[in-house]
Amino acid sequence: MSAKEDAKGRRPGKGKAKWIRILLGVGYWVQGFRCFPWMAVNFFLKDSVKVDSSTLQILQNSVNLPMVGKPIYGVVSDAVYISGQHRVPYIAIGAFLQAMSWLTIVILSQSNISIVTLSLYLLLSNLGASVAEVANDAIVAEMGKSENSQSASSGELQSFVWMASSVGGVLGNLLGGAAIDRFSPQSMFIFFGLLLVLQFLITISVPERSLNLPKSPSNVGIRKQLSGLSAALQKPEIAYSIAWFAASYAIIPALTGTMFFYQTQYLKIDAAVLGISKVFGQVVTLLWGIIYNRSFKSVQPRKLIETIQATMAVFMISDVLFVKGIYRQMGVPDSIYIVVFSGVLEVLFFFKILPFSILIAQLCPRGCEGSLMAFVMSAVALAFIVSGYLGVALASYLGVTGNDFSGLPLGLLIQAVCTFLPLFSSSWIPDQKSKTRTE
Repeated sequence: MSAKEDAKGRRPGKGKAKWIRILLGVGYWVQGFRCFPWMAVNFFLKDSVKVDSSTLQILQNSVNLPMVGKPIYGVVSDAVYISGQHRVPYIAIGAFLQAMSWLTIVILSQSNISIVTLSLYLLLSNLGASVAEVANDAIVAEMGKSENSQSASSGELQSFVWMASSVGGVLGNLLGGAAIDRFSPQSMFIFFGLLLVLQFLITISVPERSLNLPKSPSNVGIRKQLSGLSAALQKPEIAYSIAWFAASYAIIPALTGTMFFYQTQYLKIDAAVLGISKVFGQVVTLLWGIIYNRSFKSVQPRKLIETIQATMAVFMISDVLFVKGIYRQMGVPDSIYIVVFSGVLEVLFFFKILPFSILIAQLCPRGCEGSLMAFVMSAVALAFIVSGYLGVALASYLGVTGNDFSGLPLGLLIQAVCTFLPLFSSSWIPDQKSKTRTE
């Protein structure tokens, strides 16, 4: 059935397509804009709470634990309807939880909020973000199921939400880099909290029936939904693909907290430069969404993902040369390298998600789109957490601290080698897009 046809074989009106794009556009834009308050969180922890690089990285990864619960949220949203709806209410709930957590942090931080209390509310914020993301991803997956994988429209919605998220990231980092030196972190938290309130109001004004989602039974129990998810995960092409994809992230020891301290403490890089670096990365992400939609949709997912993985490793080797001062000796300012190369490397980690999510949406049996896509993103979230903890262990083993970066080049080299390793088992990913799907 064509992507431009509804469940009864009719083409959905422009009004329904408009509501889908409004709901998803706002949702993914806000999702991308989350970097705005998180930039403030990093500086708040470093400058006000005085945490070290390892503690910062542990906290950064630990507060992402709600992301691991995405399969639960996906099963619930697939099986439990609220007033006859099972996507829009969950987006609204997610926006509400986030708004409540950020605005509460503002109030509590006026009286010297503790790391534990701050962590709890950041966990609540990420719980809300996870619930909203699951519902948004499920809508994209459901609409993708109604698209013919061979048609010109295949992947267009995925590319649209990818670009919406990228635009949010560009603005979030651009404004964050400029605001961090002019406003308090609390002011930035208030702004984002009010933005979430606006998303909540927009969401509750959109009736789910206006989205023209593919019809599915409303009386499917959670047990049956779990059974469907289990059946989907027993399919070798799905199970092996997800296992490889998660492992390709988990095996890499992330040194993000260490690099943040290296750039701000050792190199004394201004916050505005870091903001511009992230903006540059988000612009590249936006271009990737456009280029993929125009030129790479027909490329085999395995080949594309392999290329991205190898490129990540090359950029990490480049970081080794940067830390050793090679580029500085060649006349390249540190700020230029951080803006261009560090900005691109940070977003390269996510380039694989676009082709992989489209592949999984095509392989996914009808009826468990939310559950399976949530499981995928949960696996990725867990992989990033493992990667972060491995990075802390590696930095500790090499003696890298917030004041001693002598072991950082070796750490980055080990990181690059670990990034190459998954390429030897990439055959776990199907070598072409599946042309048949379980309905």
